[in-house]
Amino acid sequence: MNNSRTFWVTGATNGLGLALVERLLELGHRVAASGKDGEALDALASRHGSKLLRLPWQLHDEEQAASACQQLCHAWGTLDSLIINAGTSDYLADDVADSELFETIVSSNQLAGEHCLSKVLPLLAKGDSPQVMAIFNRYSALQLHSPTQVSAGWNNMPQWLREERDELEELGIDLTVVAPHSLKTPVTSAQAAPDAWTPQSAAEELLRRLPLREPELVLEVLDLSALWPLSR
Repeated sequence: MNNSRTFWVTGATNGLGLALVERLLELGHRVAASGKDGEALDALASRHGSKLLRLPWQLHDEEQAASACQQLCHAWGTLDSLIINAGTSDYLADDVADSELFETIVSSNQLAGEHCLSKVLPLLAKGDSPQVMAIFNRYSALQLHSPTQVSAGWNNMPQWLREERDELEELGIDLTVVAPHSLKTPVTSAQAAPDAWTPQSAAEELLRRLPLREPELVLEVLDLSALWPLSR
């Protein structure tokens, strides 16, 4: 990726999301980051100046997602790439019960992803070879309702995105779904062994594969907390 592009990375508070922002800035791109205020993003802002655009991060709230897209429109008027970090725990309330933790991760990420994609479509449609990459972990890729039934968009976010693929293609937008291997909806016959990914190594590999615009990538992670730390 030698040519400068515009990116929006969600779930950028820490872990993989933060590493993606950092690596994209190092490559010379302009990056919009939706993440909680913190020293890491502050340091990147000091180092990269106007190349880093800070956006609202509570994207499971439709108004905040709309505000983020409005700020993108005012700043750049277009967007080349949306990276949905759908494993983040950014959207968890401080008082969420442990028994509801995983369900809340799934449902809040699904809301955030749906809001972001729907609101930013006009900007993506005007982008340069636009694309969307959505990254899931073992929890955020779960099928919440009727788990014994066939996966469908209404109960599984990776499947929801796949069902959006035709509409995105009509707008000239490529979609890559990055998720653990699924026995219900396998995307390859090959088995991917879990690897000891770090945020930096995973970000490096995903960005290396991004220009290939592959429809599906399998990502198996040994330590989920390394890439998606629990943020509450």
